[in-house]
Amino acid sequence: MKSFNNYLEITGKGQLEDIINFIGTPVIALLTGLLFALLLPKKLEKSMLSVDGWTGKALKDAAIILMITGAGAGGVFGKVFQDSSLSSEIGGALGTASLGLFLPFLISSALKTAQGSSTVAMITTASIVAPLLIPLGLTSDLSIALAVLSIGAGSAVVSHANDSFFWIVTQMTGMNVSTGFRLHSVGTGIFGLSAFIIVMMIQLIFN
Repeated sequence: MKSFNNYLEITGKGQLEDIINFIGTPVIALLTGLLFALLLPKKLEKSMLSVDGWTGKALKDAAIILMITGAGAGGVFGKVFQDSSLSSEIGGALGTASLGLFLPFLISSALKTAQGSSTVAMITTASIVAPLLIPLGLTSDLSIALAVLSIGAGSAVVSHANDSFFWIVTQMTGMNVSTGFRLHSVGTGIFGLSAFIIVMMIQLIFN
């Protein structure tokens, strides 16, 4: 909401800014969405909040995804990975190699595949690659922009069982796990590699 305040030029104008920031707080925003969702049925009945109603079915569908996200990439495991020195060791070991744009992609894809969270992979890779831009020869504005795109491409490779996105797709489409691996995991791998190939083509054309 800070960007929204800046856009409306009301930053620093006291109460109005506080109100907008309050509305934009994640808990309040989600609670507002919940209240609007209660307006969807023509008639709100107590049975909708039962185990067999809307609430029960929604919790049943979401429970597995929430547990995996909380315990895995988006929660405990992701935090442990961020706080460990493993990412720094990877960056130090590969930083001396003349890999160019392949290094951001390689680190990002390795982190994504290892712990599942694209956000963690991108943020961690960015912190590793930023001091290495000059040694990698990525000094121009275009090269830096392509490095960012390489990190984004790597963060898509590969979505599998430790990624909550994998479970959202498989659960909501009725896929079993093996089908999810064959379709979703392979598909995200192809997506990430294709994106990186396009980035490399842009570098060859405009560099």
